[in-house]
Amino acid sequence: MNTEYLLADQPLQLERAAQLLIAGKLVAVPTETVYGLAADASNPEAVARIFKAKGRPANHPLIVHIAHPDDMHKWAEQIPTAAFKLAEHFWPGPLTLLLKKAAHVNASVTGGEPNIALRIPAHPIMQTLLRMTKLGLAAPSANPYQQLSPTQAKHVAAGLNEKIDAILDGGSCSIGMESTILDLTHSQARILRTGPITASTIARCLGQDIAQPQQHTVAISGNKQQHYQPRKPLRILDTEQLLSQLRQTSQRVALVFHSQRLQSRLTKQAIEQQAAANAHSSFVYRHAPRDKAGYAQALYSTLHELDALNIDAIWIERPPQTPEWSDVNDRLQRAASRD
Repeated sequence: MNTEYLLADQPLQLERAAQLLIAGKLVAVPTETVYGLAADASNPEAVARIFKAKGRPANHPLIVHIAHPDDMHKWAEQIPTAAFKLAEHFWPGPLTLLLKKAAHVNASVTGGEPNIALRIPAHPIMQTLLRMTKLGLAAPSANPYQQLSPTQAKHVAAGLNEKIDAILDGGSCSIGMESTILDLTHSQARILRTGPITASTIARCLGQDIAQPQQHTVAISGNKQQHYQPRKPLRILDTEQLLSQLRQTSQRVALVFHSQRLQSRLTKQAIEQQAAANAHSSFVYRHAPRDKAGYAQALYSTLHELDALNIDAIWIERPPQTPEWSDVNDRLQRAASRD
């Protein structure tokens, strides 16, 4: 398959992307979270192509992107009042609501589950496509199943070129982290996937506590134990553990760090390494932003860059273990190698 490369800032090429989606084709599209692999969610054949292109199991549900809160009625039933309150506060944006699916919705888009995940994306290009096509667009991350999520068009091309019909380049994703998934199918709302919108923020909006179970059996997008993985082994290490391992390793390592403490010691560590018995070792350093939003926005792009280098492993200094950083820590834990 010849994959077309389209530029979102060119009106005719944007229109071409819309035409392809209406025709049941697959188009990788930008959102504020990550690039999504979009298809007409009402077309079972188009939805099936998503699973085939990604190598994704057919029982793994998809998120459907819609243009307006009223569109929830097209896809869901028994919608609680809380859904519209949350939509008013957080849509468009990185919050996905899990609702009871409407009877007519084809089970292919929900992975056979009785619920459906809905979101209004904030990216202006994705919003334009939704208006142009008048479709609900199923759009999981535009990458091979369980591999690193794409936040730039080139990441999509590296994984799915010649497997999909088109890639619509809309630049880098502004958030760079998958949406929060909130289950509204029970009496108490609960977060099933952490994301940029935290439990405390949702609780303030609804005026009630939000459950955040450590484990659950609900099938949702991007919630496998191993997910978001680079090809190179990835380890998460505490600061002192990381410094100790650097002194001992003979591997070629790419190191992602964020703390001032580690930054101040790395220059000395590098000098010592040159004189050590394992002086043939080589290190690549990447200084990640210290603020959570900046760190999240850069994370996948940094991992894509390092994964393409001639290295043996990627080591990451453990980020802060606070509720604000829960989505970053969740993604890294799923990306980490299982020894």
